[in-house]
Amino acid sequence: MALPAESYPERRDSIYRDLMSHARGLPNDATLACICATWASGGGALPDFMGLATLDFHQLLVYHFPGAVPLAECRGVRAPERADEMREIRALLLHHRAGQCPSEIWVADIVTTACMAGNHLWQDLGLWSRRQLSELMTRNFPTLAAQNVKDMKWKKFLYRQLCTAEGIHVCRAPSCDACIDYPACFGRQG
Repeated sequence: MALPAESYPERRDSIYRDLMSHARGLPNDATLACICATWASGGGALPDFMGLATLDFHQLLVYHFPGAVPLAECRGVRAPERADEMREIRALLLHHRAGQCPSEIWVADIVTTACMAGNHLWQDLGLWSRRQLSELMTRNFPTLAAQNVKDMKWKKFLYRQLCTAEGIHVCRAPSCDACIDYPACFGRQG
């Protein structure tokens, strides 16, 4: 008699527990374990290697969860047509990074990649609550998080920051890809 297949939440929780049993006790461990467990279980919206370069993905796992069972999930690659948008979001995040941990750069890359998907940022990242995203933003990008005084949804807040930097103050688009002013913000430089 065959054993029943493990359900999505059971698989995700099992991966999370394994990662946390190998965690080093670093500030981003639990949040990254959630993201990794969701991604490895087929949830969230992150592409191959959670949007990181292959080497960076493996370094993240070794840095935060040495000795954990290797993770593998293939879903496709990032959309190259949005590379300009991604560079801008990444630059915004890195400009505000706390400078406390090397994983802030990986987190910036993962958040940037998740911004290209269509749901709330916490869902696209594979986090289990919006609160986890607020904690991640505050821990990794504190000066940026401090500017979100009205608790705006994070993806919208990030895009609003980009629009404001370009002098566009009426942006209502959930992402730059859907905005009519996209060419003004991300047009090719001559």
